[in-house]
Amino acid sequence: MTGGIHHITLITRKVQANVDFYVGFLGLRLVKQTGGFEDATQLHLLYGDATGTPGSLITFLVWEDGSPGRVGYGQPSEIALAIAPESIGFWLTRALQFNIPTSGPAQEFGEPVLRLKDPDGVIVKFVGTDAVAACDAWAMDGIPSPDAIRRIRGATILTEQPRATRAFLEDYFGYAAMGESETITRMVAESGDCVDVRDASGFWSSAPGTGTIDHIAFRSPGIPEVTAIFDRLVASGADATAMHDRKYFSSIYVREPGGSLLELATDGPGMLIDEAKNELGSTLFIPPHFAKEAQNLKVMLPQFSMPNEWRFIYRELPFVHRVYTPEEAGGPTLVLLHGTGGNEASLMPLAALAAPRATLMGVRGRSTEEGSARWFRRFAPLTFDQKDIGFEADAFAAFIQGAVEAYGLDLTTTVFLGYSNGGNLLAAMMQLRPHLVRNAILLRATKVLDETPQSDLSDARILFVTGDHDLFGAHAPALEAELRQAGADVTSLSVPAGHETGDHDIEAIRQWLAETETGQI
Repeated sequence: MTGGIHHITLITRKVQANVDFYVGFLGLRLVKQTGGFEDATQLHLLYGDATGTPGSLITFLVWEDGSPGRVGYGQPSEIALAIAPESIGFWLTRALQFNIPTSGPAQEFGEPVLRLKDPDGVIVKFVGTDAVAACDAWAMDGIPSPDAIRRIRGATILTEQPRATRAFLEDYFGYAAMGESETITRMVAESGDCVDVRDASGFWSSAPGTGTIDHIAFRSPGIPEVTAIFDRLVASGADATAMHDRKYFSSIYVREPGGSLLELATDGPGMLIDEAKNELGSTLFIPPHFAKEAQNLKVMLPQFSMPNEWRFIYRELPFVHRVYTPEEAGGPTLVLLHGTGGNEASLMPLAALAAPRATLMGVRGRSTEEGSARWFRRFAPLTFDQKDIGFEADAFAAFIQGAVEAYGLDLTTTVFLGYSNGGNLLAAMMQLRPHLVRNAILLRATKVLDETPQSDLSDARILFVTGDHDLFGAHAPALEAELRQAGADVTSLSVPAGHETGDHDIEAIRQWLAETETGQI
């Protein structure tokens, strides 16, 4: 039989704000940071007690600057954290000190409850209770040990099928109904953990995204017990997944009849298998099956700082952007414009290999085409929306000017690297708004402006790299000629490639940077 909640996993939009809240305000310990086991370009953070004990773990998938989700039926809606009953006043005072709005205290099922919201808007409840035992307490300055969070108290599930959801929790996860309040039935495990099943009939449906709870995981002693539950689920017709090895535990997933995603996870091996207790959470791990891509993935995952450490302060600018700072910074800043279907992190591995000491600023295009990010609209593969090009070029020029003021960019040494659609926007912006970009790398760029303005690019250096069998390269020579005619210092190279980038591009960029005055690499 299972033993209550193992962990609860949510989705956050801003990693730094998330760390500041869950570590800096709540006082949880960051016990693990990894790339996602399904998508290693997605950072996964695990918070908990001193050793990451099952039952204390709140985990987050980081969808940096991702789209918000919608809370509704078919999804959990709240998380509850257990504290001592007499500590409600401490947390109310601490919330006021941190300027975090609260609701309550109020009585729920005989327990005092204080509600607030995390930076993504997820409801977090402090529940004063002695119903669950504390795990391995984590001491932190500003939070006396008696007032510290003990562990997870529970969660709330929204469902249009409350009777079926309750039966599912009872049949497979060992919960029993222990009380009712209006539209909520409280389901309790032997461990004392609770799941409140709320009848959300008539409410709107949920949608995945940031600011939502992805799933609730329940505890199991080991793989044989998980396998036995899996066999029962399959026999009953439930669509359960096969066993997943998550390194720190093994688990299966299933959706309960109301639609919420549930997980059954083993208690072991635990968080201490690859870090000592005093080092938990200090190393970024990449899942073993992505080991060959570890170097690239570590560059793509968003960086963050612990509370009271120095951090990069992001400013509001016209485009979503992300900054990567290498451990040994000292080269130029490279501003990266991705190709169609990419994002702000797509070019970071290539740029980091070409310039290991460079600070990287990846920028996300604002146009979309069938769900893929782009820099401007197109009507056909080689027919482009001229008004949109002009509008987005002006917006990117404003972004550059804002970055100069906000981040102190030195445009004499900053290098702008654009690939494919990003290179097209970059070249068009240079022609429409000259004298902003002084150093540019254009990979697989082509002519997109129907009418080329008269422009002075005599202060611009450009590396123009084409693929010798690029199917989209027919108009690249025309763009190169226009840039030269405008006075730019163009270094043109053809590499043995199609439209894709590779080692030849990395070497070309490395040599060009070394030969120009843009800084050491």
